[in-house]
Amino acid sequence: MQRMRQILIMGSLLPLCWLGMMAVHELGHAAAAWATGGTVTKVVLHPLGISRTDVAPNPHPLAVAWAGPMFGMLLPLLLWQACKAAQLPGVHVLQFFAGFCLIANGAYLAGGSIQGIGDAGDLLRWGAPLWSLWVFGALTMPLGLFLWHGLGRHFGIGPHAVQIPNETVGHQR
Repeated sequence: MQRMRQILIMGSLLPLCWLGMMAVHELGHAAAAWATGGTVTKVVLHPLGISRTDVAPNPHPLAVAWAGPMFGMLLPLLLWQACKAAQLPGVHVLQFFAGFCLIANGAYLAGGSIQGIGDAGDLLRWGAPLWSLWVFGALTMPLGLFLWHGLGRHFGIGPHAVQIPNETVGHQR
């Protein structure tokens, strides 16, 4: 029964992290567009696809393009740290989400730079040096993995695993 709880929790958490990461990432693009005098014409969030934010006019496309991955990793980190400082329960879920966002945004830019796709392609077209995308990925992906290190026990995994209460997965005692 414990293994089923682990699978259910992780199977639910990963898609939620994916959707949350895309929402925070696109919020970064939108905020930068508004801050630089651009107009957001459309935001696409689809759980089975890649999100996007359309901006027209876009007076500062390089700033808008960088804002997605930057905001997409900084906001989850700040949220996790604020909740950790407030000693809120379940902060390990936010730590997992922050790690997920770091890894996803870093892999998106570093990997996307190879084919010139998505934000990586936009950044390269608007003058960002290739090395800056690789440095972003080289810094964020290991940091995300570092945040994940040791979290398994909170999800009932590993030799020092905590017992997952029945209430966590919708059962009542």
